[in-house]
Amino acid sequence: MDTDQLLAFARVVRECSFSRAARTLGIGQPAVSARIQALEAQLGGALLTRGRRIGLTPLGAGFLPCAERALEALEEGKRSARLAQSGDRGRVTLACLGSLAGDLLGPALASFLRARPGVECSMRSGDHEFVLQLLGDGVVDLGLIAWPCRDAAARELISLLVLREPVVLALHPNHPLARRPEPTLADLVALGRPLLRLRWWPEHHPELEVLAQRTESTLEIPMAPALHLVRQGLAVGFFPRSFIQGALAREELVEIQLLDMPPLERRSALVRRAKAGALDPAARALVEALRGRALAMGLVSPTRAAPRARERPR
Repeated sequence: MDTDQLLAFARVVRECSFSRAARTLGIGQPAVSARIQALEAQLGGALLTRGRRIGLTPLGAGFLPCAERALEALEEGKRSARLAQSGDRGRVTLACLGSLAGDLLGPALASFLRARPGVECSMRSGDHEFVLQLLGDGVVDLGLIAWPCRDAAARELISLLVLREPVVLALHPNHPLARRPEPTLADLVALGRPLLRLRWWPEHHPELEVLAQRTESTLEIPMAPALHLVRQGLAVGFFPRSFIQGALAREELVEIQLLDMPPLERRSALVRRAKAGALDPAARALVEALRGRALAMGLVSPTRAAPRARERPR
């Protein structure tokens, strides 16, 4: 039993004629008759009554709905395959650093789903180790992690997009440190209490660890509640700029550069497992949506060489 046999049967029933069915199928009438006979042989009886008017036998009447459902399922399968090939159907899975989930992943995902509402998405966020674990276990196809990655698992990863962003000292506009015309490290030690210890890298940045020891007043908390404290003027901290971009734009926070402290930078990367095979069209489309959002946020590495900010040692 094959599709041509089912289609010939359904078309003869619809047209009530072997000859008209043959014309609509673009084949000869003998070919239509041969397909119907082969189908009847497999089912063990006549499907159609022959004569002046073509009709259904009880066997044909019972089999017709099944044949029509099979043909509809095959057509739906063809449509789904074409949509998957174009990236309009399918499933994409991604895990992301929590500090990049809001301003980077959120708008990129919204843009992606507006263009491809039929794609199923599964997104998770957490720290660097959590994302690496999901990648290593094959739970997700894509991951946004800290970069460069020194873990052993990094040997199994391919970077698709490398992001660079400044890490800035953020505080409330009315904070005493914000009113200093040329603030220094000594001013931060004297006025920046408590200094938040924020884990925007797999480990705390060594220079900020030294600062934390000098201030003798630190808090180690997740970045979301840390941001709330800074908005209230109760603490100061070094944040990746993308995480506080909205608060800076609304003038809820200000960023300052200490006169005697070199700029800090965080790098992150969108990666995939090297042995996972080629990305399907839907996943490639999500990568491009993330690239576009990163470009709009100024996170994409510049094409021209620029003075390198101090980053976490490899």
